[in-house]
Amino acid sequence: MRIVIAAVGRLKQGPERELAASYRKRAETVGRTFGLREFEIVEIRESRAQDAERRRIEESIAIANVIPEGAIVVILDERGDNLDSPTLAAMLRKWREESRTAVCFIVGGADGVAQSLRERAKIKLAFGSATWPHQLVRIMLLEQLYRAATILAGHPYHRA
Repeated sequence: MRIVIAAVGRLKQGPERELAASYRKRAETVGRTFGLREFEIVEIRESRAQDAERRRIEESIAIANVIPEGAIVVILDERGDNLDSPTLAAMLRKWREESRTAVCFIVGGADGVAQSLRERAKIKLAFGSATWPHQLVRIMLLEQLYRAATILAGHPYHRA
């Protein structure tokens, strides 16, 4: 199963990019043991439109264009469900057992995503009720995917 992270904005060179790359590499290494064959990050250019709704629409169209056909769509949203790490791991296991070809995690921009894209999401996932910068959300998501992979692989990284 392929994991795609479609994220609005770019991580610039520096510690955030290095940390994201580290978690991505770890997740890929551990994930291969149970069928996660690829972790792809697609950076979506931030819209320069003056109007927030127009920015949301433009960014959402760009995101929709990179969602693999038949993928499970998960949107990161502060109003979403707070799932613990074992639950996320169980969801990935279930989707893999259902022979899903891909899961696409969406990290929207500062204005969020269009309602049409929100409606495509099977899951709306939150990392608490706080609002986080999208750069940190991407790193937190990669860490959680790595953690989920270690849970599924029986690796001791996650300690309950």
